[in-house]
Amino acid sequence: MNNIHTERIFQALDGLDIELPSWGFADTGTRFGKFHQDAAAIDIYDKIKDAATVHRLTGACSTMAVHVLWDFNEEQTPATVTRAATSESIRIGSINPNLFQDQVYKLGSFGNPDTGIQNQALQHCLDSIDIATQCDSPIITLWFADGTNYPGQDDIRRRKRVFEQHLQRCHESLSEDQTLLIEYKPFEPAFYHTDIADWGMSLQLAQKTGSQAKVLVDTGHHYASQNIEQIVAWLLDEGRLGGFHFNDRRYADDDLTLGSIDPYQVFRIFAEIHGYAHDTGSAPEIAYMVDQSHNLKPKIQAMIQTVTWAQELYAKAALVDFNKLRQYQSTGDIIEAEQCLQRAFMTDVTGAIKDWRNQHKLPENPLQSYRESGHEQTIAKERKERRAQLGLSSASSYA
Repeated sequence: MNNIHTERIFQALDGLDIELPSWGFADTGTRFGKFHQDAAAIDIYDKIKDAATVHRLTGACSTMAVHVLWDFNEEQTPATVTRAATSESIRIGSINPNLFQDQVYKLGSFGNPDTGIQNQALQHCLDSIDIATQCDSPIITLWFADGTNYPGQDDIRRRKRVFEQHLQRCHESLSEDQTLLIEYKPFEPAFYHTDIADWGMSLQLAQKTGSQAKVLVDTGHHYASQNIEQIVAWLLDEGRLGGFHFNDRRYADDDLTLGSIDPYQVFRIFAEIHGYAHDTGSAPEIAYMVDQSHNLKPKIQAMIQTVTWAQELYAKAALVDFNKLRQYQSTGDIIEAEQCLQRAFMTDVTGAIKDWRNQHKLPENPLQSYRESGHEQTIAKERKERRAQLGLSSASSYA
């Protein structure tokens, strides 16, 4: 690999920071049941330590996203949680309100027919923005499970209007340096219509909400065969691409490990972002975040695998020769244009990434280093004993 390629890779990796989700370190499952792991995090402080472990090994995960309902209580306050993160040399990242778990949200949160429940949901969002301020977090991420299961169940246009109203109220409460990310999802748990079903709806709501509202793209929240990189290109051009939730999917919102099914799609998404920076001379401000459910894989190992895959695919995308690509595109040379992408994707960047890690005093192979450290066995033993003391379920007792 020549020096120019190595320089591009170093520059790309220096600028890539990927936020880890607190919930990705805890026990998770499916609608049919939860699968326990002895090494899974028990509380927010375990989650912080696990996220910090991934950051120390990869050098690319300086923040951890939190879920308000799952990660804060009277003892786990914004102040104590922030101090715990600081002590582990990471920061609290995006704040995620929970608008889907409470029983009152059976018919929706912002879109609920009951204005009292709407106001409860709105207040929760306003409280979450206040928590973000206390945690010095610049991002509040909104995902709504709102929708209906049957034709005629509710007035779709009414629901659209109340969403606009309440999102504008949230926007008014933001500080100057905060961003509201509006996520979308075509279905589940709503199966007839979802109030924010696709990127166009999210974009329109962001535009009506205010200048500090942008769109969050979850790579699993699309219909089969959706061209996600086209969505990314459009949102970049509109100045409204705010962030990603990274995962992969085979059928629907599977929340599988990034790149496990279609790494070339992830590469193409990154190539659109690098191409935008090349064409405009300015890298877009994008919040890269992981949102995966590690039901079967060990939590920390799956997160390291995700981050290192993202680094490799991001580095490959940085090698696209955009000068040649634009030239081939302008002359209609389809084959050479396509091969600009294919050649970059096929390039072996592992050596350059190892050099980058050596420069930053990181292990050359973070996953192998972790697996050989014995850390997994240590925390599994300690947390299993702590679960027994607390009377909680453990992997060995799960049936």
